[in-house]
Amino acid sequence: MIICDSELVGKEYKQGEFRLKVDRSFYGGQEVSVAECLTALRGATIANMVGSIVEHAIKEGILDSANVIKIHGVPHAQMVRM
Repeated sequence: MIICDSELVGKEYKQGEFRLKVDRSFYGGQEVSVAECLTALRGATIANMVGSIVEHAIKEGILDSANVIKIHGVPHAQMVRM
């Protein structure tokens, strides 16, 4: 699943060797609440997250903060459950 703050869609962030392009064709889609995102993340086997959802996922114990990078201040994480 792909989760991103709507205000980040269409923007690009660069920091050192890292580049995060929040392309509408990948990140655009249906808008849902944070609660709905967290419910879906609990059952997800793979996820790509950008923005405030990263902090919400950490607080809920879904994601470990050690697995997060920030690119120009924007948090980004990918999760895979096996």
